[in-house]
Amino acid sequence: MAGAADNYAAETPEITTFEATVTSVDGRSVTLEQTYFYAEGGGQPADRGTIDGIAVADVQSRDDRTVHTLAEPPTFAPGETVTGRIDADFRTYCQRAHTASHIVYGAGRRLFETPEYGGFDIASDRVRIDFATERDASDVDPLTVQEMVNQVVWEDRAVEWYERETTDARADDSIVFNLEDDELGETVRIVDIDGWDVSACGGTHVYSTGEIGYINVLGASNPGAGLVRIEYAVGPAAIEAQLDASRAARTAAERLDTDVAGLPGRVADVTAEVETQRERATTLANWGLEARLDALAANAEDWAVGTVTTVDANTVSEFLRDRDSLPAPVVAFVGAQNRPFLVVGTPPGNEHDANGIVQTVTDEFGGGGGGQPALAQGGGIDAEPTAVVEYLRDLAS
Repeated sequence: MAGAADNYAAETPEITTFEATVTSVDGRSVTLEQTYFYAEGGGQPADRGTIDGIAVADVQSRDDRTVHTLAEPPTFAPGETVTGRIDADFRTYCQRAHTASHIVYGAGRRLFETPEYGGFDIASDRVRIDFATERDASDVDPLTVQEMVNQVVWEDRAVEWYERETTDARADDSIVFNLEDDELGETVRIVDIDGWDVSACGGTHVYSTGEIGYINVLGASNPGAGLVRIEYAVGPAAIEAQLDASRAARTAAERLDTDVAGLPGRVADVTAEVETQRERATTLANWGLEARLDALAANAEDWAVGTVTTVDANTVSEFLRDRDSLPAPVVAFVGAQNRPFLVVGTPPGNEHDANGIVQTVTDEFGGGGGGQPALAQGGGIDAEPTAVVEYLRDLAS
């Protein structure tokens, strides 16, 4: 991806003010004899700025020419000389973000086995790069990636770009390509980070890795089958993300009556205490359900049916699943909180189908659910709990 023939943005990214002759004007679309505005492509957004004081809304490469779409119709005409001013802050951000992508990709090539390019995009607060690999995102430690890429930044490695014949470049296994052969010309532009990564790329870059500054790796995920996505931030966004994380850690430490260094230990203590309380709550819930079931079974002519409060459907399901036996051919609990839920259990080998009973109730009152013949549950039932209980008792008779 070498860019349009009239576009010099990638070759001399430091130029942000220039003069050029207008070659065409079509409504708000303008072409120049030469331009230093970067045209959107390869995951990098178009440059921002002005031409003779009129805001540039978009820049695209079309038929080997760079087309600038202005925010309003221009007052200049073909043949006139105009001044282009590129938003230097945004250009610098894109240079840093794009060069950082090569560093992150270089880290991925060391962490994964033969990954392929899966996609790239620069947003205002973060950048994402996708690796085509069968590895799972859980295999990636973002902090390991962060340490690797910032080491390259600190080493201030040289960044160079040059043209190379496409055929020769394709034969070089060390070069990463993000375009198919039919999208390439006779030559291809190569971006080379000394000793770290070599890629075919048409974007704007810094001249040395030290110019990027801090790279904050925000996380790793699997956006789709065969893809691992790494997201990172550079520049002010990277610093702000780090400050947010530090503020959150401080706040958590204060609430847990410790300092940031002691936070892991306090979290472990609190987690253990929460698990203990959860186990106690489960034990109390089961005692309550046991007592409720005994009372329902003692008064039931056939099915043990009734309402329950303070417990959810999953707690009831686990209670019935863990029992060795049931005191009735059908046990049905109807939740009496918010919209009722229904959990039905039957003893093994029983003639009644718990799943069928749930389907019958949801067909009557709405909602949905399902399960197995011995245990099923439904939710979103649009009826009063007492009405569901009476309906179940009628089914039993």
